[in-house]
Amino acid sequence: MEYTLNGKRRSSEGHITVAAVVKAETGDASPKGVAVAVNGDVIPASDWSYKVTDGDEMDILIAVQGG
Repeated sequence: MEYTLNGKRRSSEGHITVAAVVKAETGDASPKGVAVAVNGDVIPASDWSYKVTDGDEMDILIAVQGG
């Protein structure tokens, strides 16, 4: 299966959940300050069990504090 993450093509054997992708990218399955969108729709953390499907476009945004 292939999907796009933050503009880069990725592939996975079989189905993968949003939570698994977030964990792979951040090292934490439920980090604070992270927003996820799939195909332009925001996916609440309570729905991160959503299965990413072939061709999905996914964005992970991480809030950072600065001055």
